Amino acid sequence: TLLSNRQRNNRKRRIKEDGIMDAEAVDRVAVSGSRPTTPPQTSWFEFLLDEMLLEIHLQKSHPDPVPVQLIIQFLEQASKPSVNEQNQVQPPADNCKNRTLKLLALKAAAHLKWDLDVLEKGLTIPVLNMLLNELLCVSKVPPGVKHVDLDLSTLPPTTTMAVIIYNRWAIRTIVLSSFPEKQTKPGLNVVQQEKELTENILSVLKEQATDSIMVLEGALGLKKDFYIHTMRTLDLLAADPSTANGETESSTAGLKISADELHCQVHYDLGGIFFQQGCSDQLAYKKAREHFKHTRELLLKLDSTLRVHLDEKRLAGYWNACKALTGASDPSDTLFNPYGQINCLIKTHNYPALVEAFIKDNVSLIHLVGELEEVSHKLCVCNAVRDTLQGEIPSVRFLQLLHKPNKYLVEFMLEVCTRSLDKDCSSETTKRNISIFLKTLCERLAEPHLVFMVTTHKLFTELLTEEQRKLLVDQVRKRSANINLSVKPLPSFYDIPATASINIGQLEQQLILCLDARRIRQILIELHSMAERPFWRINSKWEVPSDYINVILSIKDNLTKDLVYILMAKGLHCIAIKDFTHARQLFSACLELVTEFSPKLRQVMLNEMLLLEVRAHESAAAEGSNVKPQSDLVSRVRGYLEMRIHDLPLRQIVGEECVAFMLNWRENEYLTLQVPQQLVMNNPYIKLGQLLASTCKELPGPKESRRTAKELWEVVVQICSVSNQHKRNSDGRVSLIKQRESNMGILQRSRFITFVKKLREPLVLTTLISLFVRFHSIVRDDIVNEVTAEHLAIWPSTLANMQAVDVEAVAVTVKEIVTHALTLNPNNQSWLITQADIYFVTNLYSAALHFYLQAGVVCSDFFTKAVAPDIYNDQVLKRMIKCCSMLNCHTQVAVLCQFLREVDYMTAFKALQEQNSHDAMDSFYDYIWDVTILEYLTCICLRTAFRVLLNNNQITLQIKAIGQTELNASNPEEVLQLAAQKRKKKFLQAMAKLYF
Repeated sequence: TLLSNRQRNNRKRRIKEDGIMDAEAVDRVAVSGSRPTTPPQTSWFEFLLDEMLLEIHLQKSHPDPVPVQLIIQFLEQASKPSVNEQNQVQPPADNCKNRTLKLLALKAAAHLKWDLDVLEKGLTIPVLNMLLNELLCVSKVPPGVKHVDLDLSTLPPTTTMAVIIYNRWAIRTIVLSSFPEKQTKPGLNVVQQEKELTENILSVLKEQATDSIMVLEGALGLKKDFYIHTMRTLDLLAADPSTANGETESSTAGLKISADELHCQVHYDLGGIFFQQGCSDQLAYKKAREHFKHTRELLLKLDSTLRVHLDEKRLAGYWNACKALTGASDPSDTLFNPYGQINCLIKTHNYPALVEAFIKDNVSLIHLVGELEEVSHKLCVCNAVRDTLQGEIPSVRFLQLLHKPNKYLVEFMLEVCTRSLDKDCSSETTKRNISIFLKTLCERLAEPHLVFMVTTHKLFTELLTEEQRKLLVDQVRKRSANINLSVKPLPSFYDIPATASINIGQLEQQLILCLDARRIRQILIELHSMAERPFWRINSKWEVPSDYINVILSIKDNLTKDLVYILMAKGLHCIAIKDFTHARQLFSACLELVTEFSPKLRQVMLNEMLLLEVRAHESAAAEGSNVKPQSDLVSRVRGYLEMRIHDLPLRQIVGEECVAFMLNWRENEYLTLQVPQQLVMNNPYIKLGQLLASTCKELPGPKESRRTAKELWEVVVQICSVSNQHKRNSDGRVSLIKQRESNMGILQRSRFITFVKKLREPLVLTTLISLFVRFHSIVRDDIVNEVTAEHLAIWPSTLANMQAVDVEAVAVTVKEIVTHALTLNPNNQSWLITQADIYFVTNLYSAALHFYLQAGVVCSDFFTKAVAPDIYNDQVLKRMIKCCSMLNCHTQVAVLCQFLREVDYMTAFKALQEQNSHDAMDSFYDYIWDVTILEYLTCICLRTAFRVLLNNNQITLQIKAIGQTELNASNPEEVLQLAAQKRKKKFLQAMAKLYF
């Protein structure tokens, strides 16, 4: 039925578009006469059947249904619950149909260019909430991560815009919900359910309003252009849903929004939310005024055709209201209002005129003093401090001011006290009077966070003794003990902590920044006295290893639990940034704490402190320190490797780095002979370390003592092997699905690479490079183009099961190990030749030539000495010749042919005959010392000169080169050798400058 309806509608559309009438259409017109017919409304399911229909429909001048109606229909159908076989109601199925419906809804919103004004008018809050959450999903916004924790500058453009649109809608919805609205008639159950859902969503949005404001304020700091999803970019994402947003052209193929456009809209929305908050916070009006000011400035700057959707009449109303409420306006009209006149008189010290202005205020009842309320309060504070310095009691007006103070006023009081007190010249009486003022301030302030501002101020700690401070803090704590600041958690969306009072936020910020263990403990005590909740969760960046989570969270005392978690998390962060001093302090404090109640956590901390010392020593060694580790540290590492404590969470990385530490400091005897065999069998890193240590010990030995090398070879082969996964088809046949990394190896290849990158002992790295070079040569099976390395003879020359080896994994691993080794020592000649060979066999000739030349540079002091024959042997020279030939540098080929033990005349002559040479031919003639090559070159040039009228300058250079007396064949051998060495040095230096 659906298909027949679909065909009928298509036929109607073709008749209308093409002007062709079939017999059925003629009959229908005849029946209806000349009466016009209303085209039937397109049903939602038709858009599922034809993927192009939505775009065609929306491009009509008056589409029916309109885009917002389509969004409602699509999302309504996509969110319908399903019923299973047991007749139980289930959540909406995640199937192709529902995903397509959600995509269609997004495309309809994209057609409207995500105009929130239009969407808010046509959609209810639940529907728009569903739509924008789908936008976040398709835009690859990380799920479960608070938007305030995202770094918008690093996200793809469309992802950033999705976050901004969602948070703009959040604060706009809060503002709109504060306006009075017409009450709906009670009765309908559906309406009541929708109302409850709307209230729940509003509750969540209000809870996370502070985060939304912070996200949008962060967006104002982005100065780049933005891109918003269009119908086309949504199609691109739908075509390849596995591709992350930003890695396809969809990230910049969307609708471009300039930074000024977006900032104008965000300023307007932020102004609205701050204005709405001004009812409870007078300072919010000032913030709103600043945002509306920026909105007006950007509107004047922007072209009227741009996509800025705001109500300019409402903006004008907001602006006038802010001016009236804050007593400020544009500088251009400052002098035309009473406040501006008073302000100008104060700045110019025109006090007689100022008095006259106040008298006029009393007569005209303009109430300028009311507009100058902030100035009046500050004057009152200054007078109170002056009275205190003179030993007098503060005025009643000041004491009244303390009934409803705010953060900024308390900050101003502390600033006045600090600046009014000369610490060097002030008498003890003056200091005592200020301390009495601060005590009075603490006793009068009702809000605990304001008291905390005073008690933590530097002046407070300097003027009051420790006993006075402790007594005062205890009094304040008892007074505020009945204050309940805990709030129920959010019902849905994100795990955002409930909004607490400002002082908790200040303490949490200090807790995040602090690295002093004692101060961390004090802050946590303060926080737990105000609210009982898990403060170890306040920073998502605080992470402790998953192995320890259960042990720490099983601590019954919440304060101790928070303290242990935060000390460990901060210590681990300090290790990551190589701040080992603070890490030691934090771990020591944590160890002292857990020793009192948990032997298990005590051993955990001892293990982490061992890892800290190992990393600190290895970090110093990587920076060039040659100081050997103390015997105590080596003993602790041995103790850890031999530990047999059961039921203790052990991190694999501790054992891994301990083994790497022993290898790096050549503790081969211990790894080879003294490690208990049970540990070798149970710990893959100890097993690997033992095999490496044994192989390194046996390297100088005879061939028959290389049993360990073979065992190490077999372990590495297993690590780089794959296993085939099969599946049986419906017809019974077995088919290969894919190859997976084999689970037969003692380690996964990624973990093996991570372990290798912790090694820096040259002999160990040379051994691993040698092993993988041989492994690579066998799996490539290319005898002509093999990579060279030291000690290749100790490894087997064949593989038992070649098909089980992951060839690509071997190639990648050998490159990673050599690259790691060269980062530690870029002057190791053997590693440089190996790196050059790797590039050579993979046809990267320029890079290969670079490393061949670098190997020569490091062993000859930039070619001032002769390069050792074992470095530039005939194989290396022939590969350098091939590199130059493949790069079409044929004159360089001819010069290099002289470096071989037996000059390769055939290759040199062939190179000189090449017409298409990409090197500077003339500049290399001076480096040829072989007379035979010079004669051949001159002969070719003379023959060519008669044919194509060659430049005489080139012939002159060649004749000059062949005529040098030091190249005369009759000269003594020493003279000829000296001439050759001189030209070799200059040529190689020129090549090094060319390829470095």
